[in-house]
Parts: sequence; structure tokens; C-alpha cells
Amino acid sequence: MTTSVIYNNSFFSGCLYFVGKVFLKLGGWKVLADGFPEDTKVVVIAAPHTSNWDFPVFMAAVGYLRLHVSFLGKHTLFKGPLGWLFYYLGGIPVERDGVAASDIVDQAVGAFEAREQLILGIAPEGTRSKVSKWKTGFYRIALKAGVPILPAYLDASKKEIGFGPLFHPTGDLDADMTAIKAFYADKQGIKPANQ
Repeated sequence: MTTSVIYNNSFFSGCLYFVGKVFLKLGGWKVLADGFPEDTKVVVIAAPHTSNWDFPVFMAAVGYLRLHVSFLGKHTLFKGPLGWLFYYLGGIPVERDGVAASDIVDQAVGAFEAREQLILGIAPEGTRSKVSKWKTGFYRIALKAGVPILPAYLDASKKEIGFGPLFHPTGDLDADMTAIKAFYADKQGIKPANQ
């Protein structure tokens, strides 16, 4: 595993900033990021996830804000001639097959324990299609790692991308999920029908 990531390279970090800024400006998006937390370890959830455009919009904001965001990826992506690229983009390999799949939470917690800094980005809906409930892996990771959850959002009705207040999981899954989802109640996805 390499500790060198794209965000640590001043040239590529500058390119991500420039491309993100141009992309957001052309799309009419504004980023509201006052008071982005100083926490060096945090699980960031990105919602609502209703369209293929969500990912590039969020990634443009990541580049523009010069955030060092990591993501979980299937371990096979990190093998072969292009495996280094996924590490370089901030990926963390996890086993998603067989017995190991049941401990993805533990694998993510291990990544938090092994690093001094980690901003782990996760889409709690898991898909851009309409879902009846969110996946709870992000919550279980934050709880077990002892790190806060930062709600990130895009609101297509206002063309805004921003962040909510840090949320510290209490262990009461139902109450905490209700509180987290309440933050997103007035946020509209790019394709509201999928929300």
C-alpha cells in the first residue's frame, strides 16, 4: 500500500482545484464550506445520491476545497498494472467477497487506526436509484472507530454543495439515523424522482 496520494502532489492538487473550480462555475454550483471541521478523522456521507452527475459534482467540490478524501474499493481494483492508480486516488482496498465481506466495517476501522488522518467518503444510499432505506455501514464504521460523521450534501434546487454540523454517533442506531436523515429532508437531488 502506498501512502502517496494525488492530494499530496502539489501539481495534481492544483489541477484538481482548477478543474473543480471551472466545473462548478460552468454548472452554476456554489460551495458553502464555512467552518469545515478540523477533525483529522471523519466519515463524510454524501447525499442525496440520485444521478450519475452526483459523483462528478461532489468530486469537483473535493478538488476545489483541496480535501484529501479516501474511499473504499473492492480489493481486486488495487491489483494488476493499474492497481497503484486506485491507491493514488485515495482508495482503501476492502474484501467484498466471501467471509471477509462481513467485516468491511472492521477493515475500514483498521484504516482509521492505521492512519493519522482519514476523511472517508461514503454514499449511504449505496446507489443512485430510489431506495427505501439507507445502508448503515457508514454509521457502524464511525461508531466503532470513534470518529464523527460529517453530512455533505448537494441541493439541486439551490445549486448548492455544503456540509452540515458534525454528528457524533451515540449507539442508538434508529434515533441517530432519524436525526441524520432529518438534515437532508429539505435537500433536493439532481433527479428528485429517485430520492
